[in-house]
Amino acid sequence: MNRKYFKYLLTALLLFTIILKAQKNNKQAVMAIKNVNIITMSSDKKIIKNATLVIKDNKIFSINGVIPQSAKMIDGKGKWLIPGLIDIHVHGVADINFGASYPTEGDTFLVDNQDMMMPYVVNGVTTIFDLNSRVENFAQRNEIIKGKIIGPRMALAALINGGNGSGRIANTPSDGRQTVRIAKAEGYEFIKVYSELNVETFKAIVDEAKKQGMKVVGHIPDAFKGRTEEAFVPGFDMVAHAEELAKQSENYSDEDIQKFVRLVKDNGTWLSPTLIVIKRIEEQARSLDIIPKLEGFRYIHPLMQNKWMTSNQYHDKSSPEFIAYLDKMIAFNNRLVKAFKEAGIPIVAGTDSGCSGVVWGYSLHDEIELLVKAGLTPEEALNSSTKLSATWLGIDDKIGTVEVGKLADLVLLDANPLDDIRNTRKISDVFFNGQWVSKKKMDKMLSDLAKKNDDNKSKFDWKKRKELKNTL
Repeated sequence: MNRKYFKYLLTALLLFTIILKAQKNNKQAVMAIKNVNIITMSSDKKIIKNATLVIKDNKIFSINGVIPQSAKMIDGKGKWLIPGLIDIHVHGVADINFGASYPTEGDTFLVDNQDMMMPYVVNGVTTIFDLNSRVENFAQRNEIIKGKIIGPRMALAALINGGNGSGRIANTPSDGRQTVRIAKAEGYEFIKVYSELNVETFKAIVDEAKKQGMKVVGHIPDAFKGRTEEAFVPGFDMVAHAEELAKQSENYSDEDIQKFVRLVKDNGTWLSPTLIVIKRIEEQARSLDIIPKLEGFRYIHPLMQNKWMTSNQYHDKSSPEFIAYLDKMIAFNNRLVKAFKEAGIPIVAGTDSGCSGVVWGYSLHDEIELLVKAGLTPEEALNSSTKLSATWLGIDDKIGTVEVGKLADLVLLDANPLDDIRNTRKISDVFFNGQWVSKKKMDKMLSDLAKKNDDNKSKFDWKKRKELKNTL
């Protein structure tokens, strides 16, 4: 054998070995969760006791079927399996350039995307809907899809506002339509409308989005004050906050609530109340002492920790009048949710996480609990963060219930959430697209992240963020 041929043979063998190793690493193990109680969240509200669920090729392969010999056994005795949770309103942290840039500079604030996703992972939040997405969020999603990091599925919305701000701005109907078309071309799947849009531009955006096959979610622009009914046009698919309706009310009356019920129901619009964000704003308006005590605070990036503590807009503008206004809004929002539930209007769980005091992942459990306090049953609240949210996103054929053929986004709990909704916090294990993350692994990852954040606190000052230079 000549040396040239031998060299080619060695190269081919090496390449073949690399390919086999990659395939082995990418192949997910077959798993069987034995003796588990399954809350399917399916249409028939089925609960399957002492069942065995098999995960294969990132999907639910069988329930009470034959267990493959190769399956890794997971003990589910005494535990409860639910679909992965969905937060339908988040604002994530991704790479960004805070200062003036020069060509080729790139972002000046860089994050570890696994760190950013950990609060979702440990809370069983397997799908998120980012309502002000940037190109960096596409990059995060691709890292998750490629299996480089563990994280939730990501639905992405392009935000369009009016006025003179930054970002996607439209102040005429033609500009609004063009902005929607551009967002569609860029790969965005949804449109979020914002507060400063004028009436005609808002209507044009909603109409164009409908033509482009894009759902619209968002605020009721301030321009509709006193003419709320005009905002509910075909294609305005979801109101992003209960407070958007509260702001349209002069006196927080029951008559206004019934008016909103009629408008929303007749238009086929859904509601994501985001009760937790107003509660957190009210708490911060009173005192910042709550911030470092928040569950999960240690696991958010030091720059955000610093921002919430030193540049907190809700605390900075606080006054007795502001606190009284928030208290009245909170009471109105709770009454609104109860009325919407009684009218059969779909309510889905979103948090507005990323706003000061609203911690990613952890806040979804807060929101679900607040929905129950506002009048939903535990089953209805769980449905709002699983099947219903998947339905609105248009992916209920893939996730949202525990059924054969669905993607294996699952949460294993130590107690039954239908008995007490607070049991959604008692997480034993999670499964992201069929990938098993044990409690032991989650605890280790959280411990490492908390230490990393504590060690790096001194490097991040929100008021000096423009001075950051490619610092992890």
